[in-house]
Amino acid sequence: MAEGLRERKKRQTRQYISDVATGLFVERGFDAVTVAEIAAAADVSVNTVYNYFPAKEDLFLDRSKGVVDRMSRWVRGRAPGESAATAVLRELREEIEAVSPRVGLMDGYSAFMRVVQAAPALRSRLWAIQQEVHDNLTATLREETGADDADPLPDLIAGQIGWIHSTVMAAIGRRMLDGGTPAAVSREMLDVLDDIEGLLSEKVLNYAVRDA
Repeated sequence: MAEGLRERKKRQTRQYISDVATGLFVERGFDAVTVAEIAAAADVSVNTVYNYFPAKEDLFLDRSKGVVDRMSRWVRGRAPGESAATAVLRELREEIEAVSPRVGLMDGYSAFMRVVQAAPALRSRLWAIQQEVHDNLTATLREETGADDADPLPDLIAGQIGWIHSTVMAAIGRRMLDGGTPAAVSREMLDVLDDIEGLLSEKVLNYAVRDA
């Protein structure tokens, strides 16, 4: 019980520091805010901030760990008769139909995107996260299909599946920046998903089908 309480307090402290930092970044811009200012606003020491967030970028992109494994989780959880790509398409479609904040369909997402666009360090970190996502998905596809390390197909298919996700997320970001509402952008993105699926080859759509 005591260990659980300590862990909960740590999670709450981490979330509070991140929330304070995000508010400052949205108000003033990522580059204009220092870690020392964040620590002062959150009433903690600079060392405490770094204990929870090794880099300044982590304060803004604090949910990146869940993003890295998201598509791999979807692939591992695909239904019998479902391929890796169709599982990702289905999961994305369900998130979009639900107008889920997990895919950026929320009020305030445009402010998040404006901070990212204005900060080269954040854009660089997002690119690095995309590489982690790709590598993670490639490893998952190898495990799920039993492909050996010399087989290039898991890497190639991971690239195609990653393109699905990144294209949808980029489109959502652009529409929200243009002033779209979550509900309206949701409807648009369902059409985009249909277009994406129509562009995928049968080889991609039928890769890593789970046995019925």
